[in-house]
Amino acid sequence: MSNDRYEFPGGIASPIDRSATKLLYVSTAKYGGDWHSLLHTHTCAELFYVVGGVGQFKVAGRMLPVAADDLVIVNPNVEHTEVSLNSSPLEYIVLGVEGLEFGPDGAADAPYEVIHFRGGGEEMLFYLRAMLREIETKAAGYEVVCQDLLEVLLIRVLRHTDFSLTVAPAGRRASKECAAVRRYIDGHFKENISLDMLAELTHINKYYMVHAFSREYGVSPINYLISRRIQESRYLLSDTDHSLSQISHMLGFSSPSYFSQSFRKLEGMSPMEYRKRRAGEHGPREGGMASDSRLSTVDSRGK
Repeated sequence: MSNDRYEFPGGIASPIDRSATKLLYVSTAKYGGDWHSLLHTHTCAELFYVVGGVGQFKVAGRMLPVAADDLVIVNPNVEHTEVSLNSSPLEYIVLGVEGLEFGPDGAADAPYEVIHFRGGGEEMLFYLRAMLREIETKAAGYEVVCQDLLEVLLIRVLRHTDFSLTVAPAGRRASKECAAVRRYIDGHFKENISLDMLAELTHINKYYMVHAFSREYGVSPINYLISRRIQESRYLLSDTDHSLSQISHMLGFSSPSYFSQSFRKLEGMSPMEYRKRRAGEHGPREGGMASDSRLSTVDSRGK
């Protein structure tokens, strides 16, 4: 008879500080022909694991080619977006993690990292899909299980890179309420959204919510909503033949005149002036990779 016994040393250190680092959301996304993406930021770190397809991630001004079994890590407050190859649509799972930053040798200002798990992504997918099952079923203790799975997954990530983890400074982490409001606006900006609705969503006083959101992001929730609609309108003006009335209605503005007024305030020109200028700048678009002007927020919905 043989018997192998392995003992663990005392004082095992976790790679993350659970008092500060929290899993905020897990979501899935798959590129569709109607998906156009804009550069955006999040106050949490995001981990994108590409399940299938081919495309690019635009991060901090760089275009990074990605394919199945690639993991893209984006630090908080770093502009990014996803661009898919139409013939091979991107499909990925994304995690939003509060209170965490990645950087070489602990440098918290490193904006992103791409890790290739070519031929070795089965284990990563196992943990990610386990998280999704837990959140979908919401069995007793699913939050703890997901947090445990996050910790295991981060250890696996650290084994494939020389990046290290640091706790994000508290001042840079938005409150959960503000983050929830922003994610909701990003995902529903074409709908009729009111302050009362946002306050009900977060279960906090409407006036406190406005004050906290404005302090966190430097803009009120309603002005942020308008800016998201104007961002989307730039794509519609550049890449479609929709009339101003149609665009105004599609984006939830109360009238075409209010849309034009809001557009001029943010862009310094009328919508028609913008359309003419864009038409003069760009010739016929080529097929293949979606152009950068076809960008919009993909919420992690947490996107």
